[in-house]
Amino acid sequence: MASLGVDSEQEPLLGDRTPGSREWDIIETEEHYKSRWRSIRILYLTMFLSSVGFSIVIMSIWPYLQKIDQTADASFLGWVIASYSLGQMVASPLFGLWSNYRPRKEPLIVSIFISVAANCLYAYVHVPASHNKYYMLAARGLVGFGAGNVAVIRSYIAGATSLQERTSSMANTSACQALGFILGPVFQTCFALIGEKGVTWDVIKLQINMYTAPVLLGAFLGILNIILILTILREHRVDDTGRQCKNINFEEASTDEVQVPQGNIDEVAVVATNVLFFVILFIFALFETIVTPLTMDMYAWTREQAVLYDGIILAALGVEAVIIFMGIKLLSKKIGERALLLGGLIIIWVGFFVLLPWGNQFPKIQWEDLHNNSIPNTTFGEIIITLWKSPREDHSEEPTGCPVEQAWCLYTPMIHLAQFLISAVLIGIGYPSCNVMSYTLYSKILGPNPQVSPMRVLLPPQGVYMGWLTASGSAARILGPVFISQVYTAWGPRWAFSLVCGMVVLTITLLGVVYRRLIAFSVRHGRIQE
Repeated sequence: MASLGVDSEQEPLLGDRTPGSREWDIIETEEHYKSRWRSIRILYLTMFLSSVGFSIVIMSIWPYLQKIDQTADASFLGWVIASYSLGQMVASPLFGLWSNYRPRKEPLIVSIFISVAANCLYAYVHVPASHNKYYMLAARGLVGFGAGNVAVIRSYIAGATSLQERTSSMANTSACQALGFILGPVFQTCFALIGEKGVTWDVIKLQINMYTAPVLLGAFLGILNIILILTILREHRVDDTGRQCKNINFEEASTDEVQVPQGNIDEVAVVATNVLFFVILFIFALFETIVTPLTMDMYAWTREQAVLYDGIILAALGVEAVIIFMGIKLLSKKIGERALLLGGLIIIWVGFFVLLPWGNQFPKIQWEDLHNNSIPNTTFGEIIITLWKSPREDHSEEPTGCPVEQAWCLYTPMIHLAQFLISAVLIGIGYPSCNVMSYTLYSKILGPNPQVSPMRVLLPPQGVYMGWLTASGSAARILGPVFISQVYTAWGPRWAFSLVCGMVVLTITLLGVVYRRLIAFSVRHGRIQE
């Protein structure tokens, strides 16, 4: 056996069993143990690079879109932003299904290759004589389609870890994802030093500037990732107790060699967890969306101030999330995943409750016609535009405050900065807790439960089910910003955040109803004691 307990992720694989017991029929050798964790760590890297691929250009999409196609407006920008999540939503179940029938290397390599090709397309969207904005739309959609491999990554990690290792591994995966979202804009900022003009390679019509350099780096890292997967990743699977299992990725595996676990997956728990995950992602997506318009309206910040200050706040929340991810690994052993999920939802509710406007102090009113310089009035794309749009007037002339076109500005009390910061910290604690726990509980609910295919091989259910979970998260990231942009613009923060609080209360109620059902597959069928 490999030496255990070195790292927090390397927990006992076989529990407190004694040699000679029936559960020691398949022993994991040290070589297998090391290979298994090398493969898992390669997928940590893949998750990191996938999230970097989303965030590395997020701050430069709007100016680049304006540069390559003058016909592009804020409404079209909304489609460009949403295309990533749409692509991921479509691809996740497909890649998950593929990983059930074939070795996981195949969907991983194909998905990363699609992302590499999409990044190269993004670097060349300036070349066509017309319709450049549609090429950018296709490029971002394909990057999102490639990011559908998140379902494969999480299903692999769920199938290659025991119940004791699962929470720690899922926390590490989410930490890598969060770190990618944090560092992506940092890479973008570094490439801003190249400038808009940059250098041009005339032979292949390639412009290397502040807009294209990040995606070219992403393409290079994608190729490196493919090489690492081809050379290091191996197919591994263990059951919930940590015993090595054979699966479809070993040619000799068949239903005659491996006993099929008896019992069905709790579909009610599966559906409930999908709903919980959707709401969790929905709430955080709308919070990220509303931060800039809210601070501009409440504190009369200019566009540049809002981008700078809100960027610092969101970066701090990202660092806070990584710390929470690491702490969860230890805390979950003491109080359990369900309790952490419930606690995280309660903290999120408190965070949005704190955001409700109180008192008799009102925000500064902006009487000028802004033409979308503050909170937009129609589309999701226009609400995102505040993150990119460069001021055309001098700061002293730029109108600031809560625009009078929003009638609620005249009678809604302002949200004090201390309120906003406290709320951000609370949401930054609750969201990562709920994110990791929902993934962890979901993978444990599914369990190892293989199904027998017509080819008489064992098909673990994690792939397709993880695909649907990822798809629900992608849908939440699409609908959350649309919801908050419409409600906030029409009715203001009091109604917007009250509805969110009500939504969280309903989610907590749902969790209470299914609380006892959110248990591991092996625990539910009496193979392991909780």
